[in-house]
Amino acid sequence: MSTSRRFRMTRAALLVLPSVIVLAAVGSTTAIAITEQRSAIRDATAARVVDVADGLAGLDQVVDALDGMTDRAAATAALQPMATLVERTSGVDYVVVIAPDGNRVTHPTPAERGRPVSTDSDRVLAGEDVLEIQTGTIGRTLRAKRPVLDDSGAVIGGVSVGMFEHRMTADYEEGLRGILPWVAAALVVGLAASAWLTAAIRRRLRQAEEDARELEHVGRTADALREQAHEFDTRMHVVRGLVANGDAAEAVEYIDGATNVVTSEPEPGLAGQPLLRAAIEALRAELGAAGTALETAIDISSPADDALTLVVGNLCRNAAEAGARHVRCEIRERGGRVHGVVDDDGPGIPPARRARMFDRGVTTKPDNRGTGRGIGLDLVRRAVTRRGGTVEVSESPMGGARFAFDMGARS
Repeated sequence: MSTSRRFRMTRAALLVLPSVIVLAAVGSTTAIAITEQRSAIRDATAARVVDVADGLAGLDQVVDALDGMTDRAAATAALQPMATLVERTSGVDYVVVIAPDGNRVTHPTPAERGRPVSTDSDRVLAGEDVLEIQTGTIGRTLRAKRPVLDDSGAVIGGVSVGMFEHRMTADYEEGLRGILPWVAAALVVGLAASAWLTAAIRRRLRQAEEDARELEHVGRTADALREQAHEFDTRMHVVRGLVANGDAAEAVEYIDGATNVVTSEPEPGLAGQPLLRAAIEALRAELGAAGTALETAIDISSPADDALTLVVGNLCRNAAEAGARHVRCEIRERGGRVHGVVDDDGPGIPPARRARMFDRGVTTKPDNRGTGRGIGLDLVRRAVTRRGGTVEVSESPMGGARFAFDMGARS
């Protein structure tokens, strides 16, 4: 091999070497940062569900309801409001109290109450603490299961608390989007400087320092998540103490002060309908905070339940998220059936898409956070169908979409 050829090969190797080093350094640093971030997010999520499960498993209200339970419906009536309150205030996606026979006492979906839990409950009912990722009726979640013990230490049931896996994925992807620009910048700089070995080395060292700072930022984020988990644990102990001692008003006041709860003026004309009144007030406040006005016209005599509030809430919220600035909700009860219409002045739904609007995963709104859309209208369809009703979408006189539903009143 000639000297000139060897020189050309050596020069080519020197030109390629900076790029190889840059790719290796940035790739390994990015992999470490991603791994650390994923681990920190999962650890923080696990700490949250474990803290909530531990708190509920030792709550006197839960122990008393499960100890010698003979009437599951009564136990559900006693525990479901508390479970719903904990879900909303703690940020977890579900709280399920498990009876000794493995059936659910509480569940976010009313139809699932009283049915067997969808995942293995033998371990927790045998007294074992469980923390794992499993797929249940509402999706794939990181869940903590804790046994509930009576005064003698015998297992009388269990508590399962979970958070959707896609929420952890969304947090992870959000953090990843913050890292990727740095990775791209490092590659561009490194590859552009590959023709000048000395300059590339200097740039690579600077990039290594930037990556180190990014890792430090990830570490600070992890520390912040741990601090939030500790703060959350403290608040849960306060809420537990208030609820356990029957101080409901003080618990609500504490929650209002500890979280960004949006409230509105009391809803008139709904005497005898506490659940519907509370749901409409919360919905009006939520939509108002987003710049959407909610107008209602309600005339029902049968007590509203979770099914009706789920339908009304999802339809009104869906209209606001689609861009409507004015939403009108009418509910009438006639002949033992509830008829409802939700109109809005938003962009509406093209006729070609209306037939599939109630299919899971179908939506007209962008999924900016990657948490999954196209779920609310599917829940509406299911709730209405279970009551022997129907729901349809058409064009609204207000210019947007109209959702009309008909369902049996609560018996």
